[in-house]
Amino acid sequence: MATKAEDITPTTLADVVPEAAKGDPATGAPVLPPVTFEEKEQDNATPVAESEEKKAEEASAAAAAPTEDATKLAGSDENKPEGEAEATAAADAAAPVADTTGPSEDAKPAESTPNTEGGLVWPDTAADHPLTQFFDLFESLVEESGHDEVFGVKLAKSAPFHTKLILQKFLRANQNDLEKAKQQLLETLKWRKEFDPLKAAGETFPKDKFDGLGYIVEVEGVPKSKADRDVITFNVYGAVKDNKKTFGDLEGFLRWRVALMERSMQKLNLSAATNPIPNFGEGPDPYQGIQIHDYQQVSFVRQDPAVKAATKATIDLLSRHYPETLSRKFFVNVPVFMSWLYSATKLFVAKETAKKFMVLSNGSQVAAQLGKGVPKEYGGDKGELAEIGEGMKLEE
Repeated sequence: MATKAEDITPTTLADVVPEAAKGDPATGAPVLPPVTFEEKEQDNATPVAESEEKKAEEASAAAAAPTEDATKLAGSDENKPEGEAEATAAADAAAPVADTTGPSEDAKPAESTPNTEGGLVWPDTAADHPLTQFFDLFESLVEESGHDEVFGVKLAKSAPFHTKLILQKFLRANQNDLEKAKQQLLETLKWRKEFDPLKAAGETFPKDKFDGLGYIVEVEGVPKSKADRDVITFNVYGAVKDNKKTFGDLEGFLRWRVALMERSMQKLNLSAATNPIPNFGEGPDPYQGIQIHDYQQVSFVRQDPAVKAATKATIDLLSRHYPETLSRKFFVNVPVFMSWLYSATKLFVAKETAKKFMVLSNGSQVAAQLGKGVPKEYGGDKGELAEIGEGMKLEE
């Protein structure tokens, strides 16, 4: 695994429903334990540097256009007649000096494979830059894993822009540590070949286990967002009717959870992306999603072993194989006392990390953060979540 335990960003609530009891004796509702920072956070498990997050709201996601290589001087004076050589030297002296600040021809090996991306060009990086080195060697990882697809993007030298888009996510997730990024990508390629998340995203799941538990909504006009539309995934834990049925089959639950995650990644449409992701520490990644975890009618009391196991497995899986996919996370309809606990506990984590997470005691407060394009029960002017949200295909 590319990230160490100490690299995991601490959080207040687990990625999936926290360790819940089978039911509150008084209400019969699923119950959850107190907030803890001991669990790993799924999408923010990657060690994003504080400098990158500090600039997230201020820096532009657009990267600088690539620098052209210095123009070569044609020919040589060695074999020219004396008069011609002198004339050439004089012309060279009078000519404007070519820009040589960009990388030389030796900075990156010339690519012999035709570009199939319609002219998209990634900004130049020096020969010793981690992205340059990663691009030079990624094919060996594809060959070793026997798989070449990540988040719907085929990794290939003929598609340098979108290949670098994926490689950049793994580099940023590991603070430009190339060895860690390589290992995480290799593990992800092997896992995607075996698990086949693209297939899972199109599968049908039992309605009695997952009905109402997860939705995806695309929202325009999110305040301070650089995107034309933002992809928001809703995890509605109050919809769980039977912990044992939903979480008892761990393999089945993980397949549903990955399917929902993969569906949200498809909405980001990385294979059609046109803006490069900035280098680590130089600005925010424009290709990330928002998550809302809704705890309406969920009690915070005891732990259920099945839920605890599902939580741990999900966090581990998503932290390994979905780096740099979370921009913000909201925990809504959380009891007031939990908000107080969160406020106290976040004093012990990095400020830049803490501001990615927000606890709201009432779901209607979401609109103040994400705009009126959210579902009605979250303060928006659209329809109900079940009406406008896209869930997984379910069968009776």
